Amino acid sequence: MRSDEEREYVEYVSGRLPRLHRAAYLLCADSFQADDIVQATLTSLYLGWRRAVRADNLDGYVHRILIRRFLDERRRPWTRVLLGDRVPETPAVAERDVEEHDSLMAALRSLPKGQRAVIVLRFFSDLSVEATAEALGCSTGNVKSQCSRGLTALRAVLGETTTLEGTRYQA
Repeated sequence: MRSDEEREYVEYVSGRLPRLHRAAYLLCADSFQADDIVQATLTSLYLGWRRAVRADNLDGYVHRILIRRFLDERRRPWTRVLLGDRVPETPAVAERDVEEHDSLMAALRSLPKGQRAVIVLRFFSDLSVEATAEALGCSTGNVKSQCSRGLTALRAVLGETTTLEGTRYQA
């Protein structure tokens, strides 16, 4: 890669890294796995940077890579292996934000992977319907129906008073 292309890549990644990590975390609910997914995404992006910059929607292109890496990780059997005979204890924190975060993450994990991907890209990555459809490689109608079903399922789990609009989330 030429130095000017590498500089463009570094600038792009520097500006998008927190957003990519947040999207990966919301998909898998594991900070370490999110790091791995983002790293694999950025490696793929680096290797195909010349092709990527020609895309009409670079963010959609990158999110599509991210979703594919997430799905690849889910398919690998080693991701389901738990080393050790018990789950490590986590410290109890009695903050309302943590409880809401846990409820939201549990609700997101309960969604099918397609609905979860649409919800994360639309509401947490702030992509448009069209950009989400491009990232997932599907029609805008599919995005709308998956989003509607996903929101209905989340409302059923979280309750009617909880909204995703304006949700602030820090990974």
